[in-house]
Amino acid sequence: MSDINAPLRGQMRRFIPGIAWFFIILVLICLPGEDLPKIDNWFTLIYGDKLIHVGIFALLAYLFMQPLSKTALKGYELRNFFIKIALAVAIWGLATEFIQKYFVPGRSFDLLDFAADSIGAFLALWVSAKQFLK
Repeated sequence: MSDINAPLRGQMRRFIPGIAWFFIILVLICLPGEDLPKIDNWFTLIYGDKLIHVGIFALLAYLFMQPLSKTALKGYELRNFFIKIALAVAIWGLATEFIQKYFVPGRSFDLLDFAADSIGAFLALWVSAKQFLK
């Protein structure tokens, strides 16, 4: 007897890297302030931590967009899912700031971090649209 859900499970496995990266981000944002490495002045001057936020959240969005590009979704439908993913990742960036403010000792809400997270999410949208929408 064949398993009719086997193709679906195969497609769902493609999302494991994105899910894993989501939880890695959750662990990183929950590190208490005193456990974080001290940052040199030059790194602060170039907003290095903001560049890291852009990269972390761009990767998160991309890891959910890339598997969708291998589904039957095409054109308008695929673009709409990419937009929804970018929005969800940006909202997750905002949620992480509130988590840090209210639940993580030594951490605070930073609007520029949220902006960097959102830029990363929409950068992934732009890259994915160029790469997967033809």
